[in-house]
Amino acid sequence: MIPTDPKAVLRFYLQAARDALLWKLEGLSEYEIRRPVTPTGTNLLGLVKHAATVELGYLGVVFGRPSEEPLPWNEEGAEENADMWVTADESREYVVGLYRRAWAHADATIDAVALETVGRVPWWAEGRDEVTLLHAVTRVIADTQRHAGHADIIRELTDGAVGMREDNAAVPAGDAAWWESYRDRLERAAREAGRRETPGQGR
Repeated sequence: MIPTDPKAVLRFYLQAARDALLWKLEGLSEYEIRRPVTPTGTNLLGLVKHAATVELGYLGVVFGRPSEEPLPWNEEGAEENADMWVTADESREYVVGLYRRAWAHADATIDAVALETVGRVPWWAEGRDEVTLLHAVTRVIADTQRHAGHADIIRELTDGAVGMREDNAAVPAGDAAWWESYRDRLERAAREAGRRETPGQGR
């Protein structure tokens, strides 16, 4: 059934994003889930670690419900960007377990707190640090979906696997030859547009 209760709708889309993010780890080696794929170091397991940290903050601390999870990478004086990568000593099981515990804590907050309740975000500027639960949950959904999109691209670049979830690829069911032809068409269109570009356009 399609959820109609506002909290149920929010939970539905939040959980879909969570599941998509974790699914991107399946079947990959320890190296592959930690490998920095972009010049700024984006990596699969780091995205999960970051998402867990975000949930425990916005759907925990902000509404006076801090968890007991130690987050040394999020404390004052921690290394810059420490929530976006995973050390060799932090296991896959630990990071995934942390994320699942963050889900449970966040879900309990959503259940316990009215959507119009105002919380305070201590890492925002004073005077502009108030947020409703509705705003906070929406923000977390947006952040998680954004990073699930990052994970989509990383996974495709890693082993060619694509899709929103295991039972929904969300892409045409073409074979390798079809995709090669499709990509060639896009490349030709891009080159043609580039030839037509007038001086001053673009960067």
